[in-house]
Formats: sequence, C-alpha cells, structure tokens
Amino acid sequence: MRKLFFLFSIIFFQFSYAQEQVVEATSDDNLVYNSSGIEVKPEYPGGIEAFYKHVANHFVTPEHKNFKGGKILVSFVVEKDGTLTDIKVLRDAGFGTAEETIRVLKNAKTWQPAEQNGKKVRCSYMLPITIQPPK
Repeated sequence: MRKLFFLFSIIFFQFSYAQEQVVEATSDDNLVYNSSGIEVKPEYPGGIEAFYKHVANHFVTPEHKNFKGGKILVSFVVEKDGTLTDIKVLRDAGFGTAEETIRVLKNAKTWQPAEQNGKKVRCSYMLPITIQPPK
C-alpha cells in the first residue's frame, strides 16, 4: 500500500510540475482573452459613448431607398498596443453595412488595451451598433 501511495505521489508531483511549466511557457504568448473574464477590460479613449459617437460621425449610411436601418453585431480583438485586429461582422443590416463597419473600425483611435495580472493582453470584444436610416 505504501509503494502504491509513493508511486501515486510521484506521478501526481510530476504531473503538477508539468502543468506549471506549461502555464509559465504560455504566459507570454499571444493568448486572446475573453472580455467578460478579464481584470481590466479594453476601453476606447473617452469610453463607449465616445466610440459610438465616432461611429455615428464616420459611418456612411446607405442611400438605398429600401434601407431601413438595423443592428450590426461586430467582434474584434484589441491588441496589446490598442489596435484592432480580426474585425468580423457577425450580423449586418445589408446594403454594404458590413464593409462600412469594418472601414470605420479600422480608422478608429487606438484603444486602451486589456490587462490581466498587471500585463497588457490581447482581448476579444463584441459590440452591437445600431444604424438609423437616412432622413
């Protein structure tokens, strides 16, 4: 019984040590954290209201007679330097709104990056954007 316990202890210790090494090896890589579980969330300079104001001021609304506005759902990654990458429109309102959303986001100011354990990290972010029809 002692031999079995001793063997189990050695295996458990080696497994624990191996897990520690993996965590240390991956702590400096380019993991993308989810914004819901991050200590300090990424933020647009001036806050989310300033971001929506930027979108409202720069988004060119489709002039098509059938465009009635709509919601756009966009996801992106805020990099360690605050730039936006991997911009994806998950739902759009048609009439070229997906392409226009990507253009506006690419031209936005640099965000303040997310932080985890006192270090800047890459972080995924998802936002809804409501577009009104032209008047």
